[in-house]
Amino acid sequence: MPPPLPIDRPSTSIKVWRVVVLAIAQAVTLLVVDLLVDDFRIDGFVNALGMVITLAVLNAFLWPLIVRVALPLILLTLGLLTFVLNAAFVWAAAAIVGGVEVGSFWSAIAVALALAVVNIIVGGILSIDGDHAWQSRIVRRVVNRVEHPERGDVPGFLFIQIDGLGHDVLEDAMVSGDAPFLGRLVSSGTHRLLEWECDLSSQTGAMQAGILLGDNHNMPAFRWYEKDTGRIMVTNRPKDAAEIETRQSTGVGLLLGGGASRTNVFSGDTDDTMLTFSTAGGKLLGRNRFLYVVSTPYALFRIIALATADIVRELRAARRARRHGVQPYGHRGGVYPLLRASTTVVLAEITWSILVADIARGVPTAYVDLVGYDEVAHHSGIAAPDALDTLRRTDDQLERLLTGLSEAPRPYYLVVLADHGQTQGATFKQRYGETLDEVVQRLAGEKVAAPVLAEEGWNNVSGLLTDAAADESRMGKVVERATRSRAVDGEVVLGPATEEQLDDHDIVVLASGNLGLVSFADIPGRATRQRIEEANPGLIEGLRHHDGIGFVMVRDEVLGDVALGPNGIHHLADGRIEGEDPLMVFGPNTADHLRRTSSFDNCPDLLVNSFYDPVADEGAAFEELIGFHGGLGGKQSRPFVLAPAGLPQPEHPLVGAGSIHTLFKSWVAETQGSTVDAGAG
Repeated sequence: MPPPLPIDRPSTSIKVWRVVVLAIAQAVTLLVVDLLVDDFRIDGFVNALGMVITLAVLNAFLWPLIVRVALPLILLTLGLLTFVLNAAFVWAAAAIVGGVEVGSFWSAIAVALALAVVNIIVGGILSIDGDHAWQSRIVRRVVNRVEHPERGDVPGFLFIQIDGLGHDVLEDAMVSGDAPFLGRLVSSGTHRLLEWECDLSSQTGAMQAGILLGDNHNMPAFRWYEKDTGRIMVTNRPKDAAEIETRQSTGVGLLLGGGASRTNVFSGDTDDTMLTFSTAGGKLLGRNRFLYVVSTPYALFRIIALATADIVRELRAARRARRHGVQPYGHRGGVYPLLRASTTVVLAEITWSILVADIARGVPTAYVDLVGYDEVAHHSGIAAPDALDTLRRTDDQLERLLTGLSEAPRPYYLVVLADHGQTQGATFKQRYGETLDEVVQRLAGEKVAAPVLAEEGWNNVSGLLTDAAADESRMGKVVERATRSRAVDGEVVLGPATEEQLDDHDIVVLASGNLGLVSFADIPGRATRQRIEEANPGLIEGLRHHDGIGFVMVRDEVLGDVALGPNGIHHLADGRIEGEDPLMVFGPNTADHLRRTSSFDNCPDLLVNSFYDPVADEGAAFEELIGFHGGLGGKQSRPFVLAPAGLPQPEHPLVGAGSIHTLFKSWVAETQGSTVDAGAG
């Protein structure tokens, strides 16, 4: 059975004092509102304290009932009805306490908002919500009314993925105090920190296909061009994710048999999905999925306040980085602060709320992807203060979530992992003044198609809206109407939405982090080195000798697959080296990764990887991201698994997402008595 987790729970006396301090702070807040708002009056501190206590009682006992009855209207108004209900609670408390006058709806809203802000600030300072007990109790009540979970002793699994967090970055964060809870998991002996190695390409789509579905064959990058269809596939674009899952699913998914997929690219072969790209736009299993997001009366106040704080946090961090001349410096202007808040706060809060309900429901397995750290690290750097701050908040949220495990209907094993890490450095364009497609066009001397595609963060928000708009509830209809102008074939598209029309004369250039894919659309099948040099003499030689490129993989009609570097060749067929080995700095398994990718039907004609400097520990993304992943080199290929110490540990190095799938499936089979094949597919 899973051992107790080392959750930092304050003593009862400390809890009582914290609640008393918060109540006093809220009472003082009411007196301040009395001074600032003309039509709100309260007669002294005693009445203010009485009103705080009365509001707490009303929220604790009435809110679950009201949410259950009024949920359709709450969703129809996108949660705005909660403002009205909070105002009604203020009026009710004033009537019960006496000595309080609430002159208008707006003054009642002002009171509720002020109390919510103080609750967030003071509660955060005092760690009052550290045990998460109140929200967990409310969620359990709602779940018991809606779903009636059965209690049992068979352990479940919570797979929590912290997107983009490398093994070494986590290890340092545990020492520095930026991941204290994860650090205690290791120091207490309940978990072991394992390192594993990504496949090529090191990005969420391919890694989750391997982990969740058991197969990521024929997925060479985050986005790729398919010659046979003339299409560009993007792994976290809903329509493409759905098609990819159909191709990759082997029927042995990690979440088969009642599991829950939350904020993932793929479903893991479960029907219970939410905020999952491969099923976004489809009918959701069950009813009232967003019920738990509004399970507490201040939920929307909290989300709005925290999102606003994160926008301010990003603006301050960007200004500080510019003022101090921090390098490398990524693009952080425009609407990026809003995009960041959407992923680090809004999407995270929705995800945590639903996961609380999943635990209360007793789902056998749940797999959740938390994308906040990955998004911030892309633009700030993998160990930048604001990236580590995002990690610290994720660590805290995870600990708060798990405080309710003792009252779950089943025990749970906690598995925390990353799908990949990130490497960092100034971008290719920042270093050399031109993008990869511009280099290819200059060397080839002909037209190059480089479609403008939304980056990963935009697609995360687009997937959320697509999923919500497809819901058959009233809320879904409201979201659908609100996003209709941005809908394309049933998919909400935010950010850049244009794709150049591809024709038979284009060279197609795509980028996935520091991995470049060059395809010759007018050459059927895999274009060989000789064919490319005949059509575009000087292109391959120009690329392999570019200072920003580490190697180029191409198929030679005589030599087979080769990796060409500036001063040498690695023959992939037999491992023979001519001159300096261009793969030496990328790790001992690099040749195996390239051979595997070369076997894909969708392997590009030229696979281009940026340079990697092991001394400076940096490379260069072909996208405008200073923290990047997708290719080879550095920390991007080395994520982690925090594995429960009581379960069988791997006997061999974990290489490839398929090895993680096999390990996780073996754990589930051993603890739950599953008869489903635990193989990697």
